[in-house]
Amino acid sequence: MEKIYQEALLFDFYGELLTDRQREIFEEAVLNDYSLSEIAEERGISRQGVFDLVRRAGKTLESYEEKLRLVRRFLEIRRKVEQIQERTADKEIRALASQILEEL
Repeated sequence: MEKIYQEALLFDFYGELLTDRQREIFEEAVLNDYSLSEIAEERGISRQGVFDLVRRAGKTLESYEEKLRLVRRFLEIRRKVEQIQERTADKEIRALASQILEEL
């Protein structure tokens, strides 16, 4: 589950930087949980071709994260806001923290 969550976050942050073809196939394979065979048949390419494309797209997304660290910053901010929300009794601050978490 953790791997799927991480891949989904990477895709949310950096998916638009992939080519259209990479984005579509990665989304089908990883986020929509289509089998490689289903995608290959639908697109008229080999299963190995789909596998390679998904692997390369995943490595590209990871490369962007290594350089930009946007997902890491997002998770750190969310964790800190959750801590604020848990540690305060002030209703206004809790409401504001909830609002921030929803916007993230």
